[in-house]
Formats: sequence, C-alpha cells, structure tokens
Amino acid sequence: MMMEVEKLKEALHFICSSDFLRMALFWNFALLSSYFQLLKGRIFGSKSTSFMNTCSSHRPICVITGATSGLGKATAFALARKGFYVVLVGRSSHQLSKTLTEIKKQNEEAQLKAFEVDMSCFQSVLKFRNSLEQWLLESDLHPSIQLLVNNAGILATSSRSTVEGFDRMMATNYIGAFSLTKLLLPLLRNSPVPSRVVNVTSFTHRSVFSARFDKDSVTGVYSSESKQYPCARMYQYSKLCLLLFSYELHRQLRLADDSHHSGRSRSSKTNIMHELPSYIQVLAFWSLKILRLMQSSEEAAESVIDAALSPPEVSGKYFFGGNGRTIESSETSRDPKLAKELWDTSCLIFNELQQTHT
Repeated sequence: MMMEVEKLKEALHFICSSDFLRMALFWNFALLSSYFQLLKGRIFGSKSTSFMNTCSSHRPICVITGATSGLGKATAFALARKGFYVVLVGRSSHQLSKTLTEIKKQNEEAQLKAFEVDMSCFQSVLKFRNSLEQWLLESDLHPSIQLLVNNAGILATSSRSTVEGFDRMMATNYIGAFSLTKLLLPLLRNSPVPSRVVNVTSFTHRSVFSARFDKDSVTGVYSSESKQYPCARMYQYSKLCLLLFSYELHRQLRLADDSHHSGRSRSSKTNIMHELPSYIQVLAFWSLKILRLMQSSEEAAESVIDAALSPPEVSGKYFFGGNGRTIESSETSRDPKLAKELWDTSCLIFNELQQTHT
C-alpha cells in the first residue's frame, strides 16, 4: 500500500512539471501535425523493395543499434526475414542472447551476430568498430556493410553523466549515433552496392522551434544548471539533432554512392518510457490508443523498413506512416545553416574523443 501511495505521489509530482505539459500538449500536437500532413498531401508512396540482394556472393550486412527491444528488435526480425545478415548491437548480453534465440526460433536460416555496446560511451563504440572489422575479416565476409540503422535511444528522467562527462541521453540518442556513423563510413563506402544510413528520429522534434548547437548544448552539459532535469526538452532536442545530422550527412555524401535516409514511424508501445512513473506510462499509452495512434513495435517499424529498402535514388527523406510514405519534417530541422553548425560542433566533439581514445 505504501508503495502504491509513493507511486501516486511521484505521478502527481510529474503531472505538475513542465515536462508533463510538454509531453501532453506539445508532443501530441506534433504527432497530430505529422498525421495531418499525411491526410493533406495524400502521400502514398509505393512499397519499398530490396536493393541489396546483389551484394557479391554474400548476404547484405546491416548493423542495428538498440536491437534488443521495441523498434530495433522489430526491425531486426524484419530484415532477417528479408535476407540480411543482421548485426545486433545492444547494452545487455543477456537481452542480445535472448533476441538471437527468438529470431532463430522464428527463422532458422537467419544469419546473426551480436555485439555488446554502450552507445553512450565513445570507447565502447570505438571498440565495436574494431571488433566488427575483425569479425568481417575472420568470417571471410566482404569488408563492408550495406546498412546502418541508428535506432538506440532512451528517455531518461534524471541527469546522469557518461564517462566523458556528457549527458547520458544526448550521448545515447545523438553523439553515439553520430560517432558510430563516422567510424563506419569507410565500411559503408566500401560496399559493392549503394549503402545507406537510417536514423530513427521522432515526431517530438517538431516541438523545438529554436536551438543552439555549441559544445555544451550538444553534449547536454548545460542541463546540469537546472534544478529539475528537463527530460522532455532534452529528448526532443536530441531527436532534432539526429534529423539535422541526417540532412547534413545527405548533403555531404550526395556526390558519393552512399544513400542516406531518415525515418520514424508513429507512436508505439516500446519500453522507451520505462523511467517515467508507471501511472504516467499507462495514461500515455491509453490516451494514444483511444486516439488510435498507438501501434505495435512491428507496425511502427514499417517506416524504418521503408527507409532501409527504398530504391537507391531515394535519399534524404523523412519516412512516416508506413507504406513507403514520406512527409516534411519541421522547418527548423530543414535549416541548412543550423545543420552545418551542428555538424561542425559534432565533428569537433568527435575529433576530441578520437584523440583521447587513440
């Protein structure tokens, strides 16, 4: 009984916070705004088809971060069925082993490899790159990958620092994805067929109308100045960063053979909100279900699969709603000046991390 009272108090305290207001109003408005675009524009793209089944004599290789739950896990199942050699990346060796077993049980012919990686830690990401290259060499596979899905993400409700002193949510949701992409670019470029990067972002980016991209902001250091950790603001900012990075990467690689996509489906029942008070989780899920905006992870992963399997000439798009459909992301996310500012700051952070760990 005492535990239930404490949980209720925690929920009431959260309801009175600015984070709840942002989630309840701004985020729902952002989600509805995305669906309004689908209805207004009647964007019904064709179903995506695989373009990677001609990769030498081997299956195309894809790397999926955050592959042990939610969208990442659903994406891993789907791409394994599509014939990819799926490299699962996750924080828990136990969950990785469990996911491998589940995929194999459903698909005996699935080819899988798992790596335990903490996406919030640069040293762990760097170690993964080295281990991946070594595995490709020892497995007699082509020294390349055809697809990188940056899916790993968290919604933390309290301030926690990484070993580098960064905010853990910013490090996991953005800096880790940026660093991994930079480190794997040589393997992506070495692919005998067009390769691509799919960044799993979120409709919550629409709630950010202005932002700065200096080093402290990108690493989340400035958040420690606040008495209460701004979890909602930090989350939507990290997803905006991921989108700006997506478009800038597309611009920078436009003259190369690499294809780049940015995709995100509608709200799904995943464990990303597990740090929120339990009553708030239930309220959020039931509200979205009543509005018919709640999907299973498998349904929600359709946009990620669409981005992964769309034709090579389709690049730099924001996939939303499944069935190959795309919409425009927010005006802020499409600002090339902001994207370049973020890119320069991110490269500075990346270079400093490389110097420290090499």
